[in-house]
Amino acid sequence: MFSKILIANRGEIACRVIKTAKKMGIKTVAVYSDADREALHVEMADEAVHIGGSPASESYLLADKIIAVCKKTGAEAVHPGYGFLSENVKFCEALKQNDIAFIGPPPKAIQAMGDKITSKKIAAEANVSTVPGHMGVIADAEEAVKISNQVGYPVMIKASAGGGGKGMRIAWNDDEAHEGFERSTSEAASSFGDDRIFIEKFVTDPRHIEIQVLADSHGNCIYLGERECSIQRRNQKVIEEAPSPFLDEETRKKMGEQSCALAQAVGYTSAGTVEFIVDSDRNFYFLEMNTRLQVEHPVTEMITGIDLVEQMLRVAAGEKLAIGQNEVTLNGWAIESRLYAEDPYRNFLPSIGRLTRYRPPSEITTENLVVRNDTGVFEGGEISTFYDPMIAKLCTWAPDRLTAIEAMSDALDGFELEGIGHNLPFLSAVMEQDRFKEGRLTTGYIAEEFPDGFDGVELPKASLKLLAGLAAHMAQTIETRGFEEASTLDIGRNGNERSVIIGEDRFNFAVDEKFVTWLDHDDDVEMIIYVENNWAPGDTLVNARVGDKRMVVQVARKSYGFKMRYRGADLKVQVLLPRVADLMVHMPIKLPPDMSRYLLCPMPGQVVRLEVKEGDVVEDGQALAIVEAMKMENVLRSEKKAVVKSIAAGVGSVLAVDEVIMEFEDV
Repeated sequence: MFSKILIANRGEIACRVIKTAKKMGIKTVAVYSDADREALHVEMADEAVHIGGSPASESYLLADKIIAVCKKTGAEAVHPGYGFLSENVKFCEALKQNDIAFIGPPPKAIQAMGDKITSKKIAAEANVSTVPGHMGVIADAEEAVKISNQVGYPVMIKASAGGGGKGMRIAWNDDEAHEGFERSTSEAASSFGDDRIFIEKFVTDPRHIEIQVLADSHGNCIYLGERECSIQRRNQKVIEEAPSPFLDEETRKKMGEQSCALAQAVGYTSAGTVEFIVDSDRNFYFLEMNTRLQVEHPVTEMITGIDLVEQMLRVAAGEKLAIGQNEVTLNGWAIESRLYAEDPYRNFLPSIGRLTRYRPPSEITTENLVVRNDTGVFEGGEISTFYDPMIAKLCTWAPDRLTAIEAMSDALDGFELEGIGHNLPFLSAVMEQDRFKEGRLTTGYIAEEFPDGFDGVELPKASLKLLAGLAAHMAQTIETRGFEEASTLDIGRNGNERSVIIGEDRFNFAVDEKFVTWLDHDDDVEMIIYVENNWAPGDTLVNARVGDKRMVVQVARKSYGFKMRYRGADLKVQVLLPRVADLMVHMPIKLPPDMSRYLLCPMPGQVVRLEVKEGDVVEDGQALAIVEAMKMENVLRSEKKAVVKSIAAGVGSVLAVDEVIMEFEDV
């Protein structure tokens, strides 16, 4: 076994590898860029070496610098994590030439599977089910339209060297095929240095299900079950689980055996993932093979008990697999939620800034519950534009799926995060949906369930009543602390009746030390609600039992009462004297300014293209500008017919959120 390894990566995956290496007694070397000088992986590693500037092209993608660090520190092997150089054949070959082990598959396997066109041909030869399509290189947008018509709409336009949702578009007609080819080509060139594109039939209502394989250099290959990865946004996975709620044992076995056959056909060793799309009849088609550790690998570890990073290290050191296929058992259910620095209220656009609060839920391991949080950030750290917007991967395990979902809902409720836009509310919303709980998933889930985008969570009246009762009880805790200067809500002076206003709903209670009595009750509804909580003034998180419901609620004291976050809903909760609440309906409401005459930059990013000029008449839906953020190109479109009055930003301009790009006037 190696005595020292280098992790050629950053963030949560670097931290993840370091944890297993420490458990195995292996020393670790971290590399870091200017932006990551204070990063968590740098602190966790035994050694850390600076390798360049903040852009990945000046640091994490520089193979020669990483090899030089290996020689300087005596690292015997390199774990690439995912992304960056993890599937770079030249890097693997360079390591081999310098007698440094690559903790991953051999270069030939990476090359064969890394090219999506070649991999599909090999898959077909290995009798793996494949999707109909055009596997040749496409010259231009016009040819893309022609081929799309031959394959038949809808089609998927994909970068041959792509991954992570970049360089991928779905086209339903000629116009979308033309634009999709141009955007995919541009994204592929900037992200992978390879602008080759291919087109295949898009399977409607598909599921994205992948098989985890593990192979050694002694001819052994096993599969560790599947992961359901259907909940995606822009072809990027958001929520994953294992096993899939859709597969039966027969289909699982077929997919696993075909995955192993493909791995062995290319001489694969190490951990790898074979991705499939699966239709409603459980027909499955090969999508691609990822020749690296997947982001979502924790859910497989949680249901199998197998540490995939440890297995990668052992295989790279020449060891045989210590487990056979008949020894692989799937136990319980695991779910992973990817926490991204993306603002769901702005169509999930990237958000950057300082994490003014970062307090994840406590990690737990018991017989019936596991909570795990893989992360590479810390409170006070920065989320920058240079790298992937992932903040953490929150995982839960339980004996069954519904219990795992409930555990995830509680864990998300207890995840305190402030300072940037993030997708916590969206993740919580999905966990509460009946469709998700029933396992009726497709890759179109988000588009179907949130067709107009995400505009927040609307809690049921029963949940609002419990939150109102909790708020009234918390206010009573403040009012009875015994300070001489009692508040205006002092129970001694003003009685124990309180009105709680949440949005347009009002709840009236009589508050006692351990109970709140609901004064608006119907005869068939519980009137007295028992409240037990551990909250003290100043706490930002309350674990409470309200009635028969256990609740984890984030709270912040405000002059009017509390700001509460529960199940993805951010609520203004006013706790008032009844006579004050009676007067609230007469208070004027301040309206936001009208910004409909402006095109505002919806995320921090750079203008890479302007599609119009001053004086142009634009139509509803017409492309106006393209802004690049986090290596993704975002097309900004007109929301109505208008004339471009002025343009405030040019190509190359780096803009902040809500900075003006152009102004319009009526036609």
